[in-house]
Amino acid sequence: MVYCFGQSKVSRCVKYVVQAGFKFCRWISLKCAAEPCEPSCPVPNQNIPAPTAAAPGSGGPSALAPGTSGGAIPAHHSPYDLRRKSPSHHDGPGPSTSAATAGSPTSPATPTAPAQGYTSAMLPARKRPRRTCSASFENCTNTAAHYLQYELPDEVLLTIFNYLLEQDLCRVSQVCKRFQAIANDTEIWKRLYQSVYEYDLPLFNPGPCVFQFVSPEESDLANPWKESFRQLYRGIHVRPGYQDLTFKGRNLVYFNTIQAALDYADERSGSNSTTGSVSGSSSHSEGTNQGALIFLHAGTYRGEFLVIDDSDIALIGAAPGNVAESVILERESESTVMFVEGAKNAYCGHLTLKFSPDVTSTVPHHKHYCLEVGENCSPTIDHCIIRSTSVVGAAVCVSGAGANPVIRHCDISDCENVGLYVTDFAQGTYEDNEISRNALAGIWVKNNANPIMRRNHIHHGRDVGIFTFDSGMGYFEANDIHNNRIAGFEVKAGANPTVVQCEIHHGQTGGIYVHENGLGQFIDNKIHSNNFAGVWITSNSNPTIRRNEIYNGHQGGVYIFGEGRGLIEHNNIYGNALAGIQIRTNSDPIVRHNKIHHGQHGGIYVHEKGQGLIEENEVYANTLAGVWITTGSSPVLRRNRIHSGKQVGVYFYDNGHGKLEDNDIFNHLYSGVQIRTGSNPVIRGNKIWGGQNGGVLVYNGGLGLLEQNEIFDNAMAGVWIKTDSNPTLKRNKIFDGRDGGICIFNGGKGILEENDIFRNAQAGVLISTQSHPILRRNRIFDGLAAGVEITNNATATLESNQIFNNRFGGLCLASGVQPIVRGNKIFNNQDAVEKAVANGQCLYKISSYTSFPMHDFYRCQTCNTTDRNAICVNCIKTCHAGHDVEFIRHDRFFCDCGAGTLTNQCQLQGEPTQDTDTLYDSAAPMESHTLMVN
Repeated sequence: MVYCFGQSKVSRCVKYVVQAGFKFCRWISLKCAAEPCEPSCPVPNQNIPAPTAAAPGSGGPSALAPGTSGGAIPAHHSPYDLRRKSPSHHDGPGPSTSAATAGSPTSPATPTAPAQGYTSAMLPARKRPRRTCSASFENCTNTAAHYLQYELPDEVLLTIFNYLLEQDLCRVSQVCKRFQAIANDTEIWKRLYQSVYEYDLPLFNPGPCVFQFVSPEESDLANPWKESFRQLYRGIHVRPGYQDLTFKGRNLVYFNTIQAALDYADERSGSNSTTGSVSGSSSHSEGTNQGALIFLHAGTYRGEFLVIDDSDIALIGAAPGNVAESVILERESESTVMFVEGAKNAYCGHLTLKFSPDVTSTVPHHKHYCLEVGENCSPTIDHCIIRSTSVVGAAVCVSGAGANPVIRHCDISDCENVGLYVTDFAQGTYEDNEISRNALAGIWVKNNANPIMRRNHIHHGRDVGIFTFDSGMGYFEANDIHNNRIAGFEVKAGANPTVVQCEIHHGQTGGIYVHENGLGQFIDNKIHSNNFAGVWITSNSNPTIRRNEIYNGHQGGVYIFGEGRGLIEHNNIYGNALAGIQIRTNSDPIVRHNKIHHGQHGGIYVHEKGQGLIEENEVYANTLAGVWITTGSSPVLRRNRIHSGKQVGVYFYDNGHGKLEDNDIFNHLYSGVQIRTGSNPVIRGNKIWGGQNGGVLVYNGGLGLLEQNEIFDNAMAGVWIKTDSNPTLKRNKIFDGRDGGICIFNGGKGILEENDIFRNAQAGVLISTQSHPILRRNRIFDGLAAGVEITNNATATLESNQIFNNRFGGLCLASGVQPIVRGNKIFNNQDAVEKAVANGQCLYKISSYTSFPMHDFYRCQTCNTTDRNAICVNCIKTCHAGHDVEFIRHDRFFCDCGAGTLTNQCQLQGEPTQDTDTLYDSAAPMESHTLMVN
């Protein structure tokens, strides 16, 4: 249908139709309130229960459809035919056109006179009753009803309905299905909703203390604006300037102050009355089971003293945009908002709370807070902004037994004191809050308080992030704690928190600091990028540090000092600038099942009388030693895998002691174990292999007991003993070395008892340069060179040893060597050197330049050889026959003539082999350089 009226005619027509339609729809809505529809028009997504009594002062019944009180619905006529069949059927006077018209159309925001009251026995008010309806009126009415219901365009009806408020709109929707469809238009309800509540999105109240904004696009409801309107319609409004205004078709209560609204809520609660409902049921379930709902509209409310003791009252901000920023409650003395005993299910949400005490005031306010929750109450604080300029106390205080609030999605920031303070047996749940830039700790927990804190963001504080002390407890899960000036998490004085799945990082000092008998469980956290140690434990504290990632610290990973203890278990510790774990000053932790790797320093550093049980860890790929033990320390290391380090595996120095038992120590760039400068460890039952600089190096006065170890496949000697060191080696197996078995030189000593030394590439035992060890009851066999070689003015005591099946010979003594030899069995050695000499062979043929067979060696003056060169006896006889030669001594060497390093080619050897200068001893081991780090 197309309308082509002129502009003036269209304007007059639309004005007439809208005015007439509005009056008629108003009459229809009131008629529907007086007589229920058949069939009734349900509100979408809702089964409409029976209504309850109307609230005092309402403009009509509390339900605008259907109008029964709970019994069977009486017989009535359909609203689609607005005529009575005969005057005798009327219970009262019939309607009139003027009576059906409630006045000119008005905007929902425009106040008008209160609507007249109607009951089921009354028609719309008029000046005087009429006894009968004329036929012409009935025909007129019938024609108008038919036109409105069937012929009036939807656009015009939509315009008419836009002039109705919520209660009339619900009544009209029950006239017919067409009215219902148009009256449920989302834009109409969005406009109504935003004119009342001011929110940008629908707000739903699905249960006590739960308010949720939902985007219309994400809602499953056909009309989320209407459903939100319905759920919130029971609310009381604090909106300055609206208290004395009333609206036809609206049943809302307005006040200018919060206290007046609270007083009204108390009175209404005492009388058990409720406000009307917009939905078609006088009281939805949340309207009857929940307490008063008070909306605080945009503005700053100063000086109101709010003490909430109602069990289920709800205060919520109402404003467009960021709601909390627009609704501000502020005080200069006392606490801004207090929840006291009785506030079991109270709610406070989407508000800004400020405590701004006068700095010039003499009234103390150290016990006053922005938000205070007392004992035996459990309110919900949701989406609030909380600020305090008080330099003492805290912004939020939760105190006392039974204090159990829910504080979530709040912003507690920029306060000049502590952000959140939980104390004196209080509990509570604190979730998804922003706690930042506070002058003191972000959170204090003390005096047996035991809160649950999840997913909070605690950062950039000017003190510690979270501080638990004086027996404080708590469960802290999935919090992000970073960039605080002191530790991210501090535990002190008997506090015992549980901290799981948190990220504690970029602290300006440390990550976690546990001291003064602190406890706690730190599980599955990420602790990284802190300026000091990731975890500090000191002064008799005993926390559990379990399954954490501790990495990229600017100093160490875990630092235990000052008699600290603790269980350090199943952690992944890597990439720290200093030691992965440092133990010092009488500390005695348990360290087990950790991975400690890729540190820029050592793996584990124990010093200054540190102790500890260190077992079943994997320590690998660290820049310095895998484990350092020094300065009177005596830890116990058992069943660890210490490998692939860039220096030493385990390093004992400067009186480092302790036990090293049943460990696997392998593939280090230096030796597997080094012992020096008075250190005296017990090294028992270990497997030590793959060291590029030997298995065990004992030097510079080192001691130690090496017992029942397997030392094998090392690139240099299995055990080095030198420079006045004096270890004891018992019942070890030293084999398959790529150099010698045991090398003792430069004044080394030692007691070697009951060891099996076999299948080594060089001498089973080499004793050189003023050394004097004692060898008892050892078995030295199957070596690829000599069994025992003693050279360079060294000596030894050899008692009851078995030396057999070695290639070059059993016991080989250089010139001038006179050892003490008693009860040894030397047998079945291959004597390859003597056989080669007897056969006229060059000794280089059996040794190449990798071995040093012991025999007579010479120097040729004619060939101008130096003291660095040696020539075997057969080369002297053949290659240097007739030359001026000199016998030097009986000692270890390889033949330079056979190696091709002299001017004349060897006649007993094939092609010359390029070689370096001859060294009469095996290559010296690399020693670690001590780096003292505190």
